[in-house]
Amino acid sequence: MRVAVAASRSSDAAPAGIEALIGRYDPAVIDVPDGRALVRLRVRGGEDWDARIEGDRVRLDPAREGEKPDATIAADPPTWMRVAGDVRAGMQAFQRGRLRVRGSLHLGVGFLAATSGAPEPGRLRFERVRTPAGRVSILSAGAGPDVLLCLHGLGGTKASFLPTVAALADRYRVVAMDFPGFGDSDKPIGAPYDSEWFARSAFDTLDALGVDAAHVVGNSMGGRVAIEAGLLDRSRVRSLALLSPALAWLRDRRWAPVVRLLRPELGLLQVAPRSVTDRIVRMLVPGGNDGWAAAGVDEFLRAYLTPRGRAAFYAAARNIYLDEPHGDDGFWARLGGLSTDALFVWGRHDTL
Repeated sequence: MRVAVAASRSSDAAPAGIEALIGRYDPAVIDVPDGRALVRLRVRGGEDWDARIEGDRVRLDPAREGEKPDATIAADPPTWMRVAGDVRAGMQAFQRGRLRVRGSLHLGVGFLAATSGAPEPGRLRFERVRTPAGRVSILSAGAGPDVLLCLHGLGGTKASFLPTVAALADRYRVVAMDFPGFGDSDKPIGAPYDSEWFARSAFDTLDALGVDAAHVVGNSMGGRVAIEAGLLDRSRVRSLALLSPALAWLRDRRWAPVVRLLRPELGLLQVAPRSVTDRIVRMLVPGGNDGWAAAGVDEFLRAYLTPRGRAAFYAAARNIYLDEPHGDDGFWARLGGLSTDALFVWGRHDTL
């Protein structure tokens, strides 16, 4: 269903490109948490406009000073016109840095997808599916015969795979999921948040989509989860592409006794001022104040600055560090039993 809503206006009309986007808004393409969202459309050199999403409808108003948007999309007037006139221009402009998205990438890029007018099966879709661990948020596109499931790293979200989804949707049905505890998925308190639990949540997500088996791509922590999925149930994993996967440490873990005593649930009680946390994280991430890296930091902070998100992050980080390397049940012994075709990809300059 496509819902076109006339925009409310001040004395000056919104640019034609933005009006065209609002007229193409399709609520079936984007899952809006709580049914309400404010997406600010910034016109460089001109006025800002707010797209107010309420249920299946969207309204366009002049931006209100002091009101904080859930996501901000910024572009110059020519780019807005190209986005309005070409259904593929939004993602191309985003990837080339001509169009910037800050705040929630789920809502910002989801708004572009919902207003693109792109035909199936290539258009991006943002939705949530129900699993035993709660609702899992996914990004998907394409309708190829094979399914490609993408698993993000620690602190990441499905949005880190946006370029991958866009590049492969012409050949695969590509699905990128937010692990439970991260992004826009539910964040259960007291869940294990270890590789086995995440792998089973990936299988549950495939079940919710009616998919028996998939090729699995995993980055960092997601790569470790992908390996676990291949070890748990070979029949459900057609192949593995592992992008700098997190592996059990072979170096001495001198802090292991202390880390075992720490409880990640303390994140529920921790005070994490946004200004302080934001500054520290952007100092740690190269280029954290600009471009794609800045958007990635925004995604991390959206979850980490919530008590449940912090608890999930600490639990997952703890389990990566404590992943047992040795013994019959240790990671490296079990890895020898991995029979799924697997491609390991390592960055030459990956300092982590």
